[in-house]
Amino acid sequence: MIAELLDRTLDAQFDADFDESGLFRKRPVKGREYWYYKASERGAQTAKDIYVGPADDPEINRRVENFAQIKDDYQKRRKIVSTLTREARLFSPEPRVGNIVEAFWKAGLFRLRACLVGTIAYQTYGAVLGCRLAGAAMQTGDIDLAQFHSISVAVDDSIPPVLDVLRSVDESFKPAPHLNDAAGATKYVGANGLRVDFLTPNRGSDDLVGKPAKMPSLGGAAAEPLRFLDFLIYEPVRTVMLHKGGIPVLVPDPCRFAVHKMIVAARRSAGSQKDLKDLGQANQLAEALKLIGRAEDLREMFQVARDRGSSWREALDASLARMEFLGLSSAPSVLKAA
Repeated sequence: MIAELLDRTLDAQFDADFDESGLFRKRPVKGREYWYYKASERGAQTAKDIYVGPADDPEINRRVENFAQIKDDYQKRRKIVSTLTREARLFSPEPRVGNIVEAFWKAGLFRLRACLVGTIAYQTYGAVLGCRLAGAAMQTGDIDLAQFHSISVAVDDSIPPVLDVLRSVDESFKPAPHLNDAAGATKYVGANGLRVDFLTPNRGSDDLVGKPAKMPSLGGAAAEPLRFLDFLIYEPVRTVMLHKGGIPVLVPDPCRFAVHKMIVAARRSAGSQKDLKDLGQANQLAEALKLIGRAEDLREMFQVARDRGSSWREALDASLARMEFLGLSSAPSVLKAA
């Protein structure tokens, strides 16, 4: 049912973004071909080509080829979502969170290869793995969205102004002040306390910490550079958020998410609420991955992270020891297996 829902929501995304009167064209960029959509110019100002995705993505190619037959079946999707949340008891986000993510989907954010991270991403892994995860119902007041700076530049496209997207759902949204906001705001806050943060990997010097990066595809928003984020959001996976008729999103691979949580937990104060949440999520994912036969995938990703350097190894070893001390046995048992 999850696979069918994801397929239907991707069809709906295509139907919403691309009018049938337009056409698709391939464009070479640095030795690789990408699909772009050209809107009809009849009775309108010449429109800019819209980035669609890599031409070697079979799912995108299938939809380009069958574009004329794609139809939005929203009510059928709603029934599938209802079954998955009520009968399978998978997690559905708070309406205010789901509505914001839906607005970004319709604005094209995930088409431009941004992805959800943080607790809001963890809450989607029940659909990714086909398991009910403990702690998925944890309330969150944050929506964290991440994108590589290189992708933000390369796609040559952008969502509408980010404040317009947010205020289409909640008019109270405002940029949060930042000491170094010349590049633009990285955080937006609504009157109900919901916060939207934009993030990007920091692979440069520590001098970049606290200095927002300009992100051409994010509708005027900048992004906060963070260490270790490049490991997390590399090769994200498609899944569906179980809200309304389903929202197709990109999230980190669950193996990368679990390992990343162990790294960031080691950098927090031991015993803090966030430290315990990070380790708990990593342990739950390890248990689910073992259950569905993907323990070896987690071990492989753990080793990839360890090979990044001494600071990565020290953080991972510290978190493993702490998890054993706390009685969180699933991750240690998987990762220490021969």
